[in-house]
Amino acid sequence: MDTLRRRRLTACLSAGSLALLAACSSGPQEGSSSPPATSGPATWSATSPAPTQGPATPGGASSAAPGTGVPTGPPQTVATGLDVPWGLAFLPDGSALVTLRDRGQVVQLRSGQAPRTVATIGAVRPEGEAGLLGIAVSPAFATDRRVFVYYTAAEDNRIERFTWDGSALRPDRVVLSGIPKASVHNGGRLAFGPDRQLYVGTGDAGETGRSQDRASLGGKILRIDQEGRPPAGNPFPGSPVWSLGHRNVQGLAWDADGRMFATEFGQDTFDELNLIRAGQNYGWPTVEGRGGRSGLVDPLVTWSPDEASPSGLAIGRDGAAYVAALRGERVWRVPLTDGRPGTPARAGTPDLGRVRTVTVGPDGRLWVMSSNTFRGDPRPGDDRIVSWVPA
Repeated sequence: MDTLRRRRLTACLSAGSLALLAACSSGPQEGSSSPPATSGPATWSATSPAPTQGPATPGGASSAAPGTGVPTGPPQTVATGLDVPWGLAFLPDGSALVTLRDRGQVVQLRSGQAPRTVATIGAVRPEGEAGLLGIAVSPAFATDRRVFVYYTAAEDNRIERFTWDGSALRPDRVVLSGIPKASVHNGGRLAFGPDRQLYVGTGDAGETGRSQDRASLGGKILRIDQEGRPPAGNPFPGSPVWSLGHRNVQGLAWDADGRMFATEFGQDTFDELNLIRAGQNYGWPTVEGRGGRSGLVDPLVTWSPDEASPSGLAIGRDGAAYVAALRGERVWRVPLTDGRPGTPARAGTPDLGRVRTVTVGPDGRLWVMSSNTFRGDPRPGDDRIVSWVPA
């Protein structure tokens, strides 16, 4: 516990398996080993859907959007020319905040205007899969104006709180540090849950023993308040650990009934979609995929990494889980009924290549982000964000 105090405490302290090498395996990470590519200036498409007023989606990813109607319409290009985009969150005015992993920048996308840099974080140290990753908007943004980002610094991965002044993000303080870092397996997703607490997906940073070590913040899902403290109700008193036994968590989402789901990169055999419960152990490195072992939770769905390498996760207005696939170069749709999965199928998304992030926009459409400028086969205009309605 002394180790955990020192770290946090910078804070103040199952449906059938689809046949599919992990994008984050011992070989090339997150997909092919194609060299990084460069991109031109980002642009906001003139055909972008107009932002709608309303509360920001908690954490910028994940909860089923309110309302009963499912929007319709063809895919629309939201932005092009983004350089290794990673995280996506919405402000209450409908504009989007996007993190650029290797530049250490946050840009704002607003309909009818050119993308605008609203923060440059000098402490970011990009390397491989590391850099500026997740972003989440406070559920009380209307009054506290807070935005949280997850990034790789010189010694660790950390979460820093910023304040929105109306035109830029101003640094406030680091609320959690000591999350293990490496060039691979950094996790990085942030999302506010229905309980208004901040959930954090982390990775084992290439050392598998961290995932079963409750004193380590690596290979976990964490739950903290906005000061970085473990809230009441966490399964291990005084600890931010919510669940353990993870390899590399990059997607977090909740359904309309408050059930929590997460996507996880496997190693060589199985990627996973998991139903997350407090205090549970999801098996890594003892088990990859389904093990049927007492005390370890089996995933709801598994894929071979060639067909998945799952990153972002969203629950759509139709109640299904939408999983962004990097090596799979698609979005998977997994029907959910009372937390039980149906048969996964490829959603009818536009052909974007590698897909990093999927989230529900203010209008209920899915926003889908490509990830080809770091690794893959970049096309003119990559990387891009497309607003799309599931078929």
